[in-house]
Amino acid sequence: MPNLKISNTLTLDENEVEISAIRAQGSGGQKVNKVSAAIHLRFEIETSSLPAFYKEKLLSLKDKRITKDGTIVIKSQQHRSQEQNRDEALKRLVELIKSVSVVKKKRLPTKPTKGSVHRRLDSKKKQSNKKRLRGKWTVDS
Repeated sequence: MPNLKISNTLTLDENEVEISAIRAQGSGGQKVNKVSAAIHLRFEIETSSLPAFYKEKLLSLKDKRITKDGTIVIKSQQHRSQEQNRDEALKRLVELIKSVSVVKKKRLPTKPTKGSVHRRLDSKKKQSNKKRLRGKWTVDS
């Protein structure tokens, strides 16, 4: 497994990610030999080489894949092969770390243009004139 590239400046060492294939158990506790053994990816947030900013964001994130002790556990799909499961788990780990690396930009309030203010006031005047004239027309007989 090569180093995981998270962004242009951030990569994870392959030794930081623990992947184990865990086979399913049958009803009597016997090992069931499935072609696609489940892959569990474990990643310790506190002991990782991630910068402190990432660690704090990940630990404060409300995600069911992050345990209370600060471990990311990603489980696999049963219908995939081990290689597909491993790749998918790594992809999900990278996506999770990328999601906390994005700093949301605050949108600056924009001023309305003179034209838009003028159009809005005109439409308000038209509406109020319509309401004022409603019911005032009478038909002379």
